Amino acid sequence: MKAISYARYGGPEVLELGEVDDPKVGPDAVLVKVRAAAVNPVDWKCREGYLDAVLPAVFPVVPGWDVSGVVVQPGPAVPEFSVGDEVIGYVRADVLSGGTFAEYVAAPVRTLARKPGSMSFEEAAGLPLAGLTALQMLDRVLGVKRGETVLVHAAAGGVGSIAVQLAVHLGARVVGTASERNHDFVRGLGGEPVSYGEGLAERVRELAPGGVDAVFDSVGGEALRASVNLLAPEGRMASIADPEVVSLGGRYWFVRPDPQDLQHLSDLADQGVVTIHVSETFPLERAADAHRLNQEGRTRGKIVVRVSE
Repeated sequence: MKAISYARYGGPEVLELGEVDDPKVGPDAVLVKVRAAAVNPVDWKCREGYLDAVLPAVFPVVPGWDVSGVVVQPGPAVPEFSVGDEVIGYVRADVLSGGTFAEYVAAPVRTLARKPGSMSFEEAAGLPLAGLTALQMLDRVLGVKRGETVLVHAAAGGVGSIAVQLAVHLGARVVGTASERNHDFVRGLGGEPVSYGEGLAERVRELAPGGVDAVFDSVGGEALRASVNLLAPEGRMASIADPEVVSLGGRYWFVRPDPQDLQHLSDLADQGVVTIHVSETFPLERAADAHRLNQEGRTRGKIVVRVSE
């Protein structure tokens, strides 16, 4: 089958379009014809070898964990899905090998849910990883409740934009950091935007004089360190970007596949609670350009690779 793959760690230039072996479908998996696959920062971090200590590579590696597509073959132990079902998935395994930037992917049922009918395949491909990250952080890690104030860093990004929408749905007030050009976008999601950079803490304090109840960080570095002094007395903080959060009294979180959580997100999308903004779509042969753009770190919403029609 046709796929993007890399035979060694490196920059976007190691990504090549070519033929790879068709995936084998285990008893608890389904074969999905990939319609679209979203790009996430973890994709280029894996490609460059930064996660080798926890996710070893079996080369050649087909990158990508997010997918939307159509079931073409269920495994013999899979009653949940049938041929023709439209699905989304966060298809992460314990090694880097058969990802979603390919014509087909073998996806364990524990990674899948039904695709939101209200979304295009391109929009739906941007929901799984970012949506699960936002949902699990807000619920399981930060425990955000109605009436609380949440500070979301990178509020216009893939994870941040969903976190803003979910926190608003929970009844929280959301303050979101974003570049000036994305302020209207953040307002449209229901958040109150503030600019990055020098004076960030003062700008947040103007909006929340008593401090914020929770900090949702997907940036790390200076923004994370500035957040410590913005917490209310019982405030809590978590990051998906910077392990330093632990030494600052917060929690570091890595999203995990969860079919119930993913189906909940799909249902919320169909209810209009969650939308996905696709900033740019690339054909499969330009996956390296999609990686480059994502690596710049200035994306509004999601970057998606269209694999098939």
